[in-house]
Amino acid sequence: MRPANFPKRLGKTRQRGSALIIGIFVITVMFLLAAALIRMSNDGDEALTLEVWSTRALAAANSGADVAMGKLYPLNGGTSSCANVPASWNVPAVVGFHGCSVNLSCTDYVSDGEHQYRLVSRAVCESGALRVSRSVEVSARGVD
Repeated sequence: MRPANFPKRLGKTRQRGSALIIGIFVITVMFLLAAALIRMSNDGDEALTLEVWSTRALAAANSGADVAMGKLYPLNGGTSSCANVPASWNVPAVVGFHGCSVNLSCTDYVSDGEHQYRLVSRAVCESGALRVSRSVEVSARGVD
């Protein structure tokens, strides 16, 4: 015989608490998965933004090197001299170059009896906390 205070459905009363624990565990795991996916999405966005700004900086540095070469070897046939190369290049006000600045440097030297030039174009593009820098170096031989 059973005592009077002994529950009739002993198995079902114990199962109610385990379902609650399993439910909390599943919700916690789903929350952690969602947080990880959001973090991965944000990292992908940041990487894409950095890649775009890096490409802009490289294009600006290449354009600066082209400008420096044009100043070093003028089309009118003037003399080649580092004095013709400006210290900076004002980038045009177009969408691809906004937020960018370009510094130029020119060094002349003689190697193996030939007059040579070393041009360095350094572009810095920035937006808010993001700052990207790219450099392009060009070597050229002078025509004497």
